[in-house]
Parts: sequence; C-alpha cells; structure tokens
Amino acid sequence: MRILVCIKQVPDTTKVAIDPVTGSLIRSGAAARMNPYDLYSLEAALRLKDSEGCQVDVLTMGPPNASEVIKEALGCGADHGYLISDRAFAGADVLATSMTLKLAIRSLPHSYDLILCGKQTTDGDTAQVGPALADLLGIAHLAWVDDIREVDETSLIVKANLSKSQQICKIQLPCLLTIEKDYASPRFPSYLNLKRVKPESITTLTLKELGGEDVKSLVGSLGSPTSVEKIFPPESETVTMKLEGKTPEIIQSLNDYLLTQHQLSRGSL
Repeated sequence: MRILVCIKQVPDTTKVAIDPVTGSLIRSGAAARMNPYDLYSLEAALRLKDSEGCQVDVLTMGPPNASEVIKEALGCGADHGYLISDRAFAGADVLATSMTLKLAIRSLPHSYDLILCGKQTTDGDTAQVGPALADLLGIAHLAWVDDIREVDETSLIVKANLSKSQQICKIQLPCLLTIEKDYASPRFPSYLNLKRVKPESITTLTLKELGGEDVKSLVGSLGSPTSVEKIFPPESETVTMKLEGKTPEIIQSLNDYLLTQHQLSRGSL
C-alpha cells in the first residue's frame, strides 16, 4: 500500500498578528509549525507503515520555507516529501487549493491507495479541503475517522466519530480519510531520521510541473471564486462586579443582572 499524507505549515496562532488595514494574517516573520491536526493523520499513516510495511509520502503547498514541515514529517518516519511552491498558487481558496493538490497528485510518479488529511487547519478552519480533494480525484472519502480497524488489498474498515454517534464503514481503495485528533498521540521526529534527510528527499513542484499556463486559471487567486474580506480577532470584555449582602439578596441581585444581560430567562432562579 502507498499512502500520501497532505500536511500544511500554519502560523503559530498564539503569536500571529493581523494587519489592521487589510485584515489579513501577517505571515512574514511569524512563527510557523505543522498544522496540529495533520500530526494525527501523519501518525495514522506511520502506524500503517509499521504494521503493513506501507510507503508513506507527504505533500504540502506553501512558500519555500514550508519544506520545514516536510522535514519534520520525514524525521517522524515518512519516506519522501513533495513541496508545491510557486507564486501562482498564492491567494487560493478551498476550491483552488483542492485543485492544486489534485493536479500535484496527478503529476506524481506514483498512484496512491490511501490519502490522509487532518480534519481541518488552524488558520482556515473550513474542514473542506480534504473532502473537496477527494471529490476532484473521484475517490471515496470519509471524515472524522478516529480508528482504522482492518486493512486488506482492496478496502479498509474504519470508525468515524460523529459526535453523538459512531459509524463503522467499509471503504474501498483508493480513498481519502480525514483523521480526528483522538486517533493516537503523534510521535516526535527522531534524530537518526532527521540525519537521513537529504536534499533529494524533497521534490519541489512548480506551476510548470502541474500543467503550466493550461492550468494557471484554476489555481491561486485566479482559480478562487471566493475571497476573505477581512479577518479580525473577536472582541472580548471582562466584567467584574462585587455583590454584598445576605445570601438571598446576593442571589436576587445576580438574577436581576443576568436578566438585564439576556443571559437568563425569567423563572430560572
């Protein structure tokens, strides 16, 4: 079995700043890391490699420094990495991102039995790229998978966590799964694996490799029917108040305040 894991470099959300004029994320100079949800899809692939002897490749789209998350994946045990990097891919929405990934996958020298994605990213948070990619590739997909129970040459039996229920599915290969964070604890890169990472361990794909001018209108901002008008941090306000008096008086004062703030319906207390 050959597995491809789609990963992404995202800003460290505890440190990222927002441009007050454009409302967009200021990525330059910001600390970056692998999307936390992708760590679980990578772990799922590596566990299959440990048990089934699979080949595991990783794929990411981003600027040249996105190669750092590929190196991290190789340090964890992935076999080869592909970096999709070209200014033509900038400004991509969900559709253009999914299309770029699809074109890249179709250009790779190998076909894949299983494609794994994190359930969402911490910067876009749409949770749509994985399913959209599967649709463009014309393969079956299942979201929110937290267990891969059985593997054979033609299918997988997996469990999906649907919040209030669980779904056990048999899904035919090739397929795409998005992996939940409850799958397993991700492993750390090993020093020995990192030492084995060579320049040839990562292949860079530009617009030319994906089809050149023939596909330029399908990727990046040109291929994006939607755009983000503005990103802004949610406003937060902390209100403190001191209530004095006997217990019944304090309860009544609190009840009255919550009613005025529409945080309580009449008769609740």
